[in-house]
Amino acid sequence: MLSSFVFVLLELLNTMPNRKILVTSALPYANGPIHLGHLVEYIQTDIWVRFQKQRGNECYYVCADDTHGTPIMLKADREGITPEQLIAQVGKEHILDFTEFGVAFDNYHSTHSEENKLFSELIYKRLQAAGHISSRSITQAYDPVKNMFLPDRFIKGECPKCGAADQYGDSCEACGATYSPIELKNAVSAISGAKPVEKDSLHYFFNLADFTGMLSEWIKAGHLQPEVCNKLGEWLEGGLQQWDISRDEPYFGFEIPDAPGKYFYVWLDAPIGYMASFKNLCDKQGLDFDAFWAEDSDAELYHFIGKDIIYFHALFWPAMLSGAGFRTPSAIFAHGFLTVNGEKMSKSRGTFITARTYLEHLNPEYLRYYFAAKLSGGVDDIDLNFDDFSQRVNSDLVGKVVNIASRCSGFIAQRFANGLSPNCSEPALFQEFVNVNEQIAGFYEAREYGKAMREIMALADKANHYIDEKKPWLIAKQEGKDTDLHEVCSMGINLFRLLAAYLKPVIPALAENAECFLNIASQSWPADAKPLSGHVINAFKPLMTRVEADKIAAIVEASKENLEKTAGQPKAKRCEPIADTIAFEDFAKLDLRIGKIIKADPVEGADKLLQLTVDIGDETRNIFAGIKSAYAPEELEGKLTLVVANLAPRKMRFGISEGMILAAGPGGKDIWILSPDEGAAAGMRVK
Repeated sequence: MLSSFVFVLLELLNTMPNRKILVTSALPYANGPIHLGHLVEYIQTDIWVRFQKQRGNECYYVCADDTHGTPIMLKADREGITPEQLIAQVGKEHILDFTEFGVAFDNYHSTHSEENKLFSELIYKRLQAAGHISSRSITQAYDPVKNMFLPDRFIKGECPKCGAADQYGDSCEACGATYSPIELKNAVSAISGAKPVEKDSLHYFFNLADFTGMLSEWIKAGHLQPEVCNKLGEWLEGGLQQWDISRDEPYFGFEIPDAPGKYFYVWLDAPIGYMASFKNLCDKQGLDFDAFWAEDSDAELYHFIGKDIIYFHALFWPAMLSGAGFRTPSAIFAHGFLTVNGEKMSKSRGTFITARTYLEHLNPEYLRYYFAAKLSGGVDDIDLNFDDFSQRVNSDLVGKVVNIASRCSGFIAQRFANGLSPNCSEPALFQEFVNVNEQIAGFYEAREYGKAMREIMALADKANHYIDEKKPWLIAKQEGKDTDLHEVCSMGINLFRLLAAYLKPVIPALAENAECFLNIASQSWPADAKPLSGHVINAFKPLMTRVEADKIAAIVEASKENLEKTAGQPKAKRCEPIADTIAFEDFAKLDLRIGKIIKADPVEGADKLLQLTVDIGDETRNIFAGIKSAYAPEELEGKLTLVVANLAPRKMRFGISEGMILAAGPGGKDIWILSPDEGAAAGMRVK
């Protein structure tokens, strides 16, 4: 059932005249293709926007490619093209993928635009004039060959603690130690291979702590999900730090006003891209920009984002807007990550699937429906299980919804020249389908799509039960029963029409084809729907086919990373060599325990490090782990793992690490912490 809170919210929103709504999704980075993990967000947002428009609200959905930063600059250099050429090429690919998945932006722009430059400079100057910008000199690693400062991720060397090779400049993935880039042994630039040198540089900072009070009040005002509020509360209690918003040339981005050779850090101008894209739309369509972004705006502003970028959107972004005299978001909706068959997406397993690979084999509306059936208003991860995917699509969409039209249309065409009965034989049943519209609308409004799909499929079951009970295939064989047959099949068509209307935000292409079959105009929300009586429909054509197993197998095969060299050559080694043999006594010295991760937090100033509070039975341990690239903190809390409990405490730059959690994988996003089977408990010894 829908919560009383959502009912009250829906009633309030329904009484608001002329709702004006601006919606955004996070900006995809312009150095790679769209994959299924990305699509969770864009499909979730598109469903919500389509629902708002179907309800008659003035709603705009804007987005853009995120185009600035060192990775874009370096990739363009490797490909022998300009950054502008790279982002133009990737932008076309992104738009094509989104379009084929039915993601209907009102405007799709680029952060490398005149509008974004204008607003970035405007916001910066206003923050500077208000005293929220400061500067100081910092020491950084510098590539003397490429003549550029190096972010930590572009420096590699040997860990100063354990000696592991090929480690990044801020933390060791082998032992979890953290350090500064200058501490790396035999450090080299990942760009040129040269040895970095130390060099001082003036940097500009946004004084986020100035907005501690404002952010505290904004968070308490209900703009965020409860889980997100709790996490932000922890960050606020820990004290907000200055945010480095500048980067040194060479850098692909916007130069900071009155600061030659200094550029805005990509995360400063990326969210401003929301404003820029909408301004671009306003200029095209004559819309009032200030009506949506001015400090006193009564429009609604919503951001849909992944939970991994909450920090930027729920702290930096509202603080920047407030400090620069613009309105803050009405709400920020965070969602979880996508797993495939219960695991993180993996190239080796063929489950790191791009949008384009999927589109080459399957109907995009299958995925839209499946995601909708799994999504809620919270931040939980969702899983794409291929067996469940096939069963749910085949059962729900093909077996229940489309089947209604298929079962009834044949009789209407053959016996009644495609004309529906002038009489609605079951007005109470039809009205029952109409009356549930507010329940379903409430689920859509609250982003509880899974609940909406269950409610709609319950209606589909009722419609099929009605047809099964009336048995039109038997009526058709009886003399003098044409009127009964006509009314039963017409009723089935009318119920199908309502189901298509309710599903329209999720599967718009099927809904449009259904409208063509029904010979009706585009359906608005069916709050006041009346039966189609005496109406002539068009010939029925199959609206959706079943998911075939060979199509899924083809997607997996096409997505697998090629782990073999060219033909005739030996296979590439996939694993590190086995280490030297040790005696049993050496292994017995290790005290391995089951640990439960009670708390996980990012470490300020470390790109890869998470600080974990781990329960190992009779005590808790503080452990630093270099797994931030693979796990969001929220994913880890409550998770069981394996801990080396008798490892000597190690003093690190950020504190004392009192153990080590065990993980496997080559690094980066491909890290998997080890977890025990169900039944294990914190403190148990691993033998």
